[in-house]
Amino acid sequence: MFRSIMHIAFFTDNMDEMIRFYTEVLGAEIKVRTTYRSYLQRDDRPRQQRIAREDPDRVFNVYLQLAEGQFIELFPKKEGQCNDVGWNERLGYSHFALLVDDIYEAEKQLSVRGLKFDTPISRGPSGTYQMWTHDPDGNKIEIMQFTEDSYQVKGHLD
Repeated sequence: MFRSIMHIAFFTDNMDEMIRFYTEVLGAEIKVRTTYRSYLQRDDRPRQQRIAREDPDRVFNVYLQLAEGQFIELFPKKEGQCNDVGWNERLGYSHFALLVDDIYEAEKQLSVRGLKFDTPISRGPSGTYQMWTHDPDGNKIEIMQFTEDSYQVKGHLD
């Protein structure tokens, strides 16, 4: 039924820095940049159409492609939105993970691009290699490499 996770989306009040991080540091490509101008003729979207008339060049969203067909979607912070609580202090979203073929090579390449890691490479309880980092807004990112013993490959039920 499902082929993959297509995207994960974040609101940000730091759009330029988030785009720089995902493109220059993680190597994503800007695939879509939509302004409210796209809503000028959309009578079915009155809120967006109103903004389009007032500020047509205002960014609505940006899709950054990390792998074929897999994206980070960024929305500008909306008026009245507040910052989230700290990591692991709320129910719901915790982090997202990126899969690599060679975690040691990924660490080298990302370090050269200026990425700072929150943890060194380690082998997690599932037998999978992992290291952690975060984006400019503090969203946690796990970078992983499967091993022949990885629960995600072999399966595992306690």
